[in-house]
Amino acid sequence: MAYKKTEHYDENVTAGLITNYKEAISLLGENAEREGLQKTPERVAKAMQYMTQGYQSDAHAVLNSAKFHEDVSEMIVVKDIEIYSMCEHHMLPFFGKAHVAYIPNGWITGLSKVARVVDIYARRLQVQERLTVQIMNAIRDTLNPYGVAVVIEAQHLCMMMRGVQKQNSVTTTSAFDGEFQKDSTRSEFLKLITARLS
Repeated sequence: MAYKKTEHYDENVTAGLITNYKEAISLLGENAEREGLQKTPERVAKAMQYMTQGYQSDAHAVLNSAKFHEDVSEMIVVKDIEIYSMCEHHMLPFFGKAHVAYIPNGWITGLSKVARVVDIYARRLQVQERLTVQIMNAIRDTLNPYGVAVVIEAQHLCMMMRGVQKQNSVTTTSAFDGEFQKDSTRSEFLKLITARLS
């Protein structure tokens, strides 16, 4: 049986993007009709819809779909969550890892839902600073925990490929709420995300 890839895209959005990307290729000095580029506008149109699919999802609904009452109040940390996002200034990717923690106040959520929230906000045109705060706010507003912490470390192709062209730079952003605003709690979180299990 032959492999068949199944994907679903908005036909009107795809058609409009194809037209625009075809024109962009021509404006850049290429022949949009040559063999290697004939299907490029369609590929890019679909890729961009995939990479910005976060606009179609609700982070609060995702968290609520696996929200459970649990009498625990110890820190829950999900670290090294891979992120892939698109810088809204140059529409070039930035990528790295997110570390998320919260201290439950009667409610927990499925661990995979924390990673999914990260994806929902990352799969949009973004700046890393806003992405960090959006993740924190979604968890805070939905679970009402004692505290939430988010740290993101990422490399930005807009810095690596153009402009200052610094290939080894890493940008770190953080957002802390509730108990994580206390030095001791924040320090415990930072120690946990930097520790490596042997």
